[in-house]
Formats: sequence, C-alpha cells, structure tokens
Amino acid sequence: MRYLVWALRLIVFVVVLMFALKNTDPVTIAFFGDLSIANIPLIVVMLTTFVLGAVFGLLLTVPASIRRRREVSRLRKELDRIQAVLHPEGAAPLAPDAVVPLSPL
Repeated sequence: MRYLVWALRLIVFVVVLMFALKNTDPVTIAFFGDLSIANIPLIVVMLTTFVLGAVFGLLLTVPASIRRRREVSRLRKELDRIQAVLHPEGAAPLAPDAVVPLSPL
C-alpha cells in the first residue's frame, strides 16, 4: 500500500511538472488591491501553488493526528490500568487461550 501511495504521488508530481514545462510564458500576478508582480514565468507560479497546496493540505491533517495520538495514549493508560487490576504483581499471567477460547475448525 505504501508503494502505491508513493507511486501516485510521483505520478501527480510528474503530470504537474510536465504541464508546467509546457506553460513557460511570462505572466503578471495580481494580488489584492494594486499589488502585482509582472513577468514571472508561469512555471514558477504553478509549481509554487502546487507546493503551497500540498503544505496546506498536510497542515490540515495535523489536528486530527494530534487527536488520534491523545486517544491512543489514553487507551494505552486505560489498558495498563485494567491489566494491573487483572494481573497483580507476582501473579502468573493468563494464557491467551484461557481468556478467549479458540473456536473449533
């Protein structure tokens, strides 16, 4: 799965790069108000926009990632607490088959 994701990323990058290389004419970038920048190659504008979009997309995933890490940490602490109650110090741990019996085939 990891290789598929990297292959898709590479394909997207190559397609954007090929598209940008075909569009190298100078353009004027107009920002808000009277601010504008003239005679910038379109390839620079396109690649900058692509990179900024990728960075903003990754930044949007940060809050969900932090939430998941906190939830995993909370669940691990809860699991450790439950295991401490079930298996006090010095007690032999139960075999996995004793907790969840195997189903017959």
